[in-house]
Amino acid sequence: MPELPEVETTLRGIMPQVQGHKITQVIVRERRLRWPIASDFSEQLTGQKFYSSSRRGKYILLQGKKICLIVHLGMSGSLRILPRGTPPRKHDHVDIVFAPGHCLRFHDPRRFGCLLLTAQNPLQHDLLAHLGPEPLSEQLTGQYVYTQAHQKKVVVKSFIMNSRIVVGVGNIYANEALFLAGICPSTPVGTISSPACERLAHSIKTVLTQAIDSGGTTLRDFVSSEGKPGYFKQSLNVYGRAQLPCRVCAAKLTGTVINQRATVYCPQCQPRYD
Repeated sequence: MPELPEVETTLRGIMPQVQGHKITQVIVRERRLRWPIASDFSEQLTGQKFYSSSRRGKYILLQGKKICLIVHLGMSGSLRILPRGTPPRKHDHVDIVFAPGHCLRFHDPRRFGCLLLTAQNPLQHDLLAHLGPEPLSEQLTGQYVYTQAHQKKVVVKSFIMNSRIVVGVGNIYANEALFLAGICPSTPVGTISSPACERLAHSIKTVLTQAIDSGGTTLRDFVSSEGKPGYFKQSLNVYGRAQLPCRVCAAKLTGTVINQRATVYCPQCQPRYD
């Protein structure tokens, strides 16, 4: 699944090509996404311009004068900038064509993504209204993590992947941030000390920033708006490396499952205290 760094990479790639350009045509080939594309989707967008583009968690927000397009890439979605008239491949579901002669193409083999329109403040939309702070913002501090974790019994990996606590920390980066912080993923979050919470907040920011700088992580489906893979995979310390030696101490990495998500950690670098 594209996570926050992949979504941020996509946003930065499409931003210069979609802002300020008139939409001349919208082609919908498949409406059956996670939520069906509105029957008047093409009519509402044609003739409009996107004046700003931003990200909230894993959602891309393309804001027009009267309407906002909310995009989620789901499990396998991508957005590409292509010349108008480029023949569609299988699973190329939507083209938004702009006056200069290029299009923004939405591709999603599993169809778990979404393209939604709203005339209201998108941050108040049901999908976004209850999201926690952005992980790269000043709101995510060690004190915030410690306060939110107080007396909670959930394990720390599930805690930091809860979008109501902090947005955009998906499975790959939760594994990596916990390794960097030296915290075992199965530790009850309420038992973690204030200094450990400081390390965790810092590690989340560090891992996500490095991933964005590398263009995200390509494990299977993700490509940028230019069709390029993300290169953070080469920097992964634990994710996808179960039974391999730790890059720091050479101990064998342990693989397990937490809340149905693959979890890998180093038993020496990430001891559990509870």
